[in-house]
Amino acid sequence: QVQLVESGGGLVQPGGSLRLSCAASGFTFSNYVMSWHRQAPGKERELVATITSAGIIISGAHSVRGRFTISRDNANNTLYLQMNSLKPEDTAVYYCKAAGRSSRDYYWGQGTQVIVSS
Repeated sequence: QVQLVESGGGLVQPGGSLRLSCAASGFTFSNYVMSWHRQAPGKERELVATITSAGIIISGAHSVRGRFTISRDNANNTLYLQMNSLKPEDTAVYYCKAAGRSSRDYYWGQGTQVIVSS
């Protein structure tokens, strides 16, 4: 059974930091391209960042470049998103996604809420 479980979200003040985790199980994590996405209320889901199975980072949203860093630990089947200098506009539900070679081979986590507010 494939599972992607995000954690680490919460309420943080502007300028603060959070580290999101995505624990994967039920598939060969190291073979999959992993990514973080987010969806703010009333908006479409957007790509935040992608990391290949080899650890190559492909940036997504321009608004997070220089503040967010994606990483992965293949030994522990975990994906991370380090978020620094958070802004109110970063408020969203953050999702991790695993994508295999086939366009039909992908999985989503259930999401973790991030709220940036004073």
